[in-house]
Amino acid sequence: MFKRKPPAILGLDISTTAVKLLELSRSGDQYRVESYSVEPLPPNSIVEKSIADVEGVGDAIKRAVKRSGTKAKFAAAAVAGSAVITKVISMPASISEDEMEGQIELEADQYIPFPLDEVNLDFETIGRSIDDPEKIEVLLAASRSENVDVRVDAIDIGGLTAKIIDIEAYAIENAFSLIREQMPDHGLDKTIAIVDIGATMTTMSVLHDLKTVYTREQTFGGKQLTEDIQRRYGLSYEEAGMAKRQGGLPDDYQMEVLEPFKRMMVQQVSRALQFFYSSSQYSSVDQIVLAGGSSSIEGIAELIEEQEGVPTTIANPFANMSISSNIKAQVLANDAPALMIACGLALRSYD
Repeated sequence: MFKRKPPAILGLDISTTAVKLLELSRSGDQYRVESYSVEPLPPNSIVEKSIADVEGVGDAIKRAVKRSGTKAKFAAAAVAGSAVITKVISMPASISEDEMEGQIELEADQYIPFPLDEVNLDFETIGRSIDDPEKIEVLLAASRSENVDVRVDAIDIGGLTAKIIDIEAYAIENAFSLIREQMPDHGLDKTIAIVDIGATMTTMSVLHDLKTVYTREQTFGGKQLTEDIQRRYGLSYEEAGMAKRQGGLPDDYQMEVLEPFKRMMVQQVSRALQFFYSSSQYSSVDQIVLAGGSSSIEGIAELIEEQEGVPTTIANPFANMSISSNIKAQVLANDAPALMIACGLALRSYD
């Protein structure tokens, strides 16, 4: 009669420049933001999406937990798509989960170019095969154990216990379930590109009919704008980052620094889409959704929409959520596009 609520799992996005922590609660179909925080990382803690300074990242997690005020003790984090091998394989529909696990372990070495004792392996049933109803399709995912272990260690140093290590693209897909109401036909039978522009990396995930069909990373991000500000106005990197967020830069900043960066962002999105079209069966997308810190730059969605001729919006997974009284709504709204991965991870509490 009286079911205990499962403990909350914090979404913990360890990005290139910051740790983003998010806690959600749920009542019926309604979610509520209970706590969140964004904590800067020491320089060069993360190099090309890999943790180079476990202690530094762990300490930042500890500060993020303290700043957020959360009492939760479990966390879900993610590895970058570039650190994961995924493969969809077919198996007999009659097979049990235990048999499937044994079969996958036997066959995995033909899909994974590393010794199996050096990888973390998992799988999930997608559904019946369209080509053969006697078969089911299974998604196999594998990552080098060191990619997983280093995140588990950092989370441990931060005073939390790692419950789930996900993949960034699937965390974004999970968070998309919260913004699909804002899409034409709720995203059903639509092709939607989610472009996450982080500090040093831009990741594009394309969903068709709500499922990820493509993901690609390219080196570009908001750090470039910070460095442009730093060079032009003789500031330290930290001062440039603060000025970028808070304003107060000289009058020529808009035209001489920000506008060229916005044009570069438009080019990067266009380039990412061209890569997608040239390597898939798709020749267009129905919607572009911008995420990541740089997507908050004023006017960028309109520029991309004009360039690509595709409706473009800024991601806000919290639009229909209530918010705890200790969170400033405007601050959360500003950070919302950068919290897509953290949100998708926090939703794992309710799988």
